[in-house]
Amino acid sequence: MKLKTYIPVRRFILPAYVVCCLLFSQTKLSAQDSTVAAKEIVTPTKAKPVKNTFQSVWIIDNQTVMVSKKGTFEMDIMHRFGTVNKGYDDFWGFFAPSNIRLGVSYAPVNRLNVGIGITKSNMLWDVSAKYAIIAQTKGKYPVSITYYGNIGYDTRKDPDHSLFKYQSQRVISFNQLIIARKITDKFSLQVAPSISHQNSVNGFYTKNDSTGKVTFKEMNFDHFAVALSGRYRWTNVTSIIFNYDQPITKHNTHNPNPNLSLGFEFNTSAHSFQLFMGNYSLLSPQRNNLYNSNSPFNYTQADGTKVEGGKWVIGFNITRLWNW
Repeated sequence: MKLKTYIPVRRFILPAYVVCCLLFSQTKLSAQDSTVAAKEIVTPTKAKPVKNTFQSVWIIDNQTVMVSKKGTFEMDIMHRFGTVNKGYDDFWGFFAPSNIRLGVSYAPVNRLNVGIGITKSNMLWDVSAKYAIIAQTKGKYPVSITYYGNIGYDTRKDPDHSLFKYQSQRVISFNQLIIARKITDKFSLQVAPSISHQNSVNGFYTKNDSTGKVTFKEMNFDHFAVALSGRYRWTNVTSIIFNYDQPITKHNTHNPNPNLSLGFEFNTSAHSFQLFMGNYSLLSPQRNNLYNSNSPFNYTQADGTKVEGGKWVIGFNITRLWNW
C-alpha cells in the first residue's frame, strides 16, 4: 500500500523567503567582519544591450531587428534583375526587365524608424514604421524583438476600372514581429513571423465536368509566412548573409512559392552593400509573400500543381546613412 507523508508547509516558508531574497535582491551581500569598513563599496555595472546584431536594417528582402539611432536619415536603393534560367538569351537576367525600389527613412526618436518608398512594379508606394520593443541584454533579455509594418498603395493608372473597382482595393499591408539573437561575436540569427493582407484577391471560375456546377476559386485575404535569416561576419567589413521565406497559408489558387537567398554584405561606417541571389523580385514584403512565382526547387503543391524550380534572381541593396 502506497503511503502518503504529510509535510508541514510552514517548514518551507522561511527557507523559501530567504531564497527569494537572494534571487531578486539588487544589493550585493557581504560578510560583516572587521575588514568591511576598510573596503570600498563596488557598484555593479549596468548591463548594456548587445550591439551590431546585424550591420544593416535590411537583410536581402527582409528587415532585420536593427533600428537606427535617433537622428539617423537613411536612403535605400534596391535592384532585382530578371531570372537567370533563360541563360545567354537575356544574359542571365541582366538584360531582362528589372525591378527597382527607392526609399528613405528617418529615426525621429530612439527605437523608432519611419520610412517611405516607391517600387517600379505596380508603381507601389509604401509607408512603414519600425519599433524596437526590447534589445538583447546579457543577464536580462536573451533576444531582441522588433515590430515592423507597412502599408502599400498601388498607383497604376486604371481609367476604366478594369483593375480596381474600388480605391480601397489598391491597398495591401504587412505586419511582422522580428526575433533575433547575436549568438556569437560573428554569427547572428533571426526568425520573423508575418501576416500580409490584400484588399483585393486573385481568382478564377471553374466548372465541374460531371455536375456542370460553376465555382469561383480565389486566394485568401490574409497570408501567414515565416522568414529565417542569418549573418556570419567573415572579416571586419565582409559578411555572408542568407534568408529563407516559407509561406504557411494554403490558398485555393495562386499559392506563392518559398524563397531562398544567399549572398555577401560589404560595410563601411555609413554604407552597406549587399549582393546576392534569390527568388524574390517584387521588392515589397507583402507582395513577395503573396505573389512570388519563382521557386528555388521543384515540388508539387497540395492541389497537384507542379512547380518548376531553378528560377533565381540576382539582386543588390545599397543603403547610405547620415547622422544628424
